[in-house]
This record gives sequence, structure tokens and C-alpha cells, in this order.
Amino acid sequence: MNVQEFQQRLFGLAEQHGFNDVEIYFEREEKFGCALFKGEIDSYETSEVAGASFRGLFNGKMGYAFTEKLDEDTIQFLVENAKENSQFIEEEVQEDIFSGSETYHEGSFYSSELAKVTIPEKITLFKEIEKHIYEYDERVTGTDYFILESADSERFIMNSKGLSLKGKHNYIGMYISVVVKQGEETKTGMYIKMTRDFSSFVPEEIAKYAVEEALSKLNAQSAESKRYPVLLRNDAAASLLQTFSPIFSAEYAQKGQSLLRDKVGEVIAAEELQIVDDPFLEDGLFSSTFDSEGVATVKKEIVKNGKLITLLHNRKTAEKAGLETTGNAYKSSYKGSLTVSPSNLYVIPSNKGYEELISSIREGIIVTDLAGLHSGADFVSGNFSLAANGFFVKEGKIQNAVKQMTIAGNFYDVLNNIEEIGSDLEFSMNFVAPGYIGSPSLLIKELAVTVE
Repeated sequence: MNVQEFQQRLFGLAEQHGFNDVEIYFEREEKFGCALFKGEIDSYETSEVAGASFRGLFNGKMGYAFTEKLDEDTIQFLVENAKENSQFIEEEVQEDIFSGSETYHEGSFYSSELAKVTIPEKITLFKEIEKHIYEYDERVTGTDYFILESADSERFIMNSKGLSLKGKHNYIGMYISVVVKQGEETKTGMYIKMTRDFSSFVPEEIAKYAVEEALSKLNAQSAESKRYPVLLRNDAAASLLQTFSPIFSAEYAQKGQSLLRDKVGEVIAAEELQIVDDPFLEDGLFSSTFDSEGVATVKKEIVKNGKLITLLHNRKTAEKAGLETTGNAYKSSYKGSLTVSPSNLYVIPSNKGYEELISSIREGIIVTDLAGLHSGADFVSGNFSLAANGFFVKEGKIQNAVKQMTIAGNFYDVLNNIEEIGSDLEFSMNFVAPGYIGSPSLLIKELAVTVE
């Protein structure tokens, strides 16, 4: 049974059972993944996951149910389960079914060219990258992980108020960790990228980046533990912003889990800081013309000249606040409940290059990557204490890699202590919170740095 036929039968039965307004949310995703080890395929997987969620108003309360099957028996199951659990849901603000926005942005986030790339072509490219990695430097001893992943997905939202929306997405990603060894010292370097442009993967460039990243960490030295000016390189800055991105959610603010509650219109950061949420970003992984409630998405300023312009809302949080939704309703899957999430949220870059930022540091630390983001950061208080790798800088020049460090501070203080913003926008691949989050390199006035 196709989705449209399933939807018509489901809505008909729901009406017979006394439901007023109803909605079906369907999604399907096909994935391919493989891992290599010294020229041989170490793992290989293809999968397809599909499912639908149903929700509807029964006696004034919203009921939910979901399924992985689209057949006649499932229609009865969804209606009966949604009716049953509607009686147990108590909400301060009652949800309803959305009839649709006046207009929707016209945009496509599906690459037909990427869809034409075959699995053998993907594997051939991957093997070519690995070959160049081993050829680049004799100190390369192997890889910690060498993973390729691609996905092709679609979703539908249809309801009894006439809303009918469809979106398609695809991407391909690589996760590479190269190991180098010099004497008794072993270091790793990472290359991570997700894109819709298969041609952007250039084997020689990828190998050079990953190996050089690992080699740069050799000959690490100690440094005095104290407060330093810290340059968060773009990938580290994006990871930190990703970790604390829930503070911009109205849902978390209304639960008392964000210190930005009641701060809209106030200065919360350095004047140089501009943060936007752009659902139409061409290569954005969370790009879409509609959110998970069917509301038209819009590009919006979150922070402008250091001032908090808006929090992110779905229809429920917006009604509670007496505002309009920002189009940021989110379901992690057809099984998930409606929450709030950024789409593609990022710090707007300046025209200052990375090298220019380094040259401005008299004595300081560059942080290139962070670890412990799940356990070492508390987005409610903003406090963090994170393991880090990076370099010591003196008189505007990198002196050496630094042994394992811990950097500690408060994210709200970081926002206020941004001194310079780079031009090198990069997006985080840590996904400690939903959304595609990016930042250029950020020079912070000071953070506590402890070196082993």
C-alpha cells in the first residue's frame, strides 16, 4: 500500500472513530555504509528504514501512535492506540493540527547527481583516498576508523486540514582517523566531511589534510597551567557551540534549563557576534522548507551585534510565550515526539583569516579539537571542563603542539569574551545535540588551561 492510499484509509477510519483533526507523518531512509582497512572492505551495510506516526484530536486531547508497516491491520492499530493514549496525556498547552503556512520557500536539498553515484564508485574513491594516505608519509601506520556513509531520505506530512508536504534529502559523508608514529609517540589526525557534492572529495587533498593533522601533534611539549587567550579553531568552536545550542531553544528556556529565559532583547554576547539559523543553506544537513509540524521555515537572526533577537520556537512553545512560531519544530524520527531544534545554525564569519588571528596572539593557546563533550559540559549552567588538543603560540607564531590539556570556563562568559571572529566557517560533526551547527575560529579573551 502506498503512502497516499494508506493516508486516505487511515483518515477515513479515524473519522468514524470520532477523531476531529488528524495527521500522518511518514519518513523513509535508505543508507549505505562501509569501512576499509588497508585496502580491504572491513564492513559493508545497506539498510532501509521506513515508518509513520499518526496523531489526532480525540475528545479535545491529542493522541499518538506509530508503525513501521503500511497495511490494513496497521490502520486499525494506529487509530485504536492513538485513541487510547490520548486519555493519558496532560499538557499545559494543548497541541493542535496545523492547516499550513501561506507560502513556502522554493528550494531543493536533494542532489540528483549524488543519487546517480553507484556504490562501486563510492568504494573506488574511498580506496583511492586510503592509498594516498599511506603514500603521503612513512610515519603513517594505519587508521583508527575509515568510514563512508551515504543516505537518501524523504518525508511526508499530510493532515485532514488539507496540508500535504513532501521533502527529499541526500548526503554522503566520510569519517577518517589517521594514525602516525614517530619513535614511541603515536598521534591521530581526523578528516570529517558531509556533503551533497561527490566531486568535492579530492583524494590527494583529503590524505594531505588528515596526515598533516596527525603529524602536527608530534613532539608535543608541556606548557604552564594558567589562564591564556585561547583561539578555538573553527572545528573546536563549532563543537562547543553544538554542545550548548540547546540554550537557544524556547522549550529548554520554558523548562528553566536555559539561562537565556527572559533575555530576548538583551545583550548576551560580544558586539561582534552574529548568529543565524538558516534552513535554506545549500549544503546544510538540516535544510528544509518546512518543519516537523508543517510550518514554513524562515532564515532568522538569533544573535545580532551581541543582542539576543529570538529563541527558537515550535507552535506549542510559541503559544505559551504569546509569540509566533519560528518554524523550528523537530522530530528525531517518525517515532519521536515534537520538540524544538535549530536547522543550520552558525556564527557569521568575518573577513579575518586564521593566520591573521594567530598573528594577533602575544602568548596563548590554539585549541584544535575537544573531547568529553557529552560528560564535561553542562548546558544549563554553561560550565565546561573539556580535554583538548592544540598548540602553544608566542609572539604570533605557533611554537609547538601541547600535551593533553583541559580547558575550563563558562559558555555564557565565552560569548561575552569573544575578541575576534575568523573567516573560516566550519560545521560540527559531533551531533551532541540536534541541528547542523557551525562556527569560524573564535579568539577568546581567556580560559583556564591545565596541561598534563
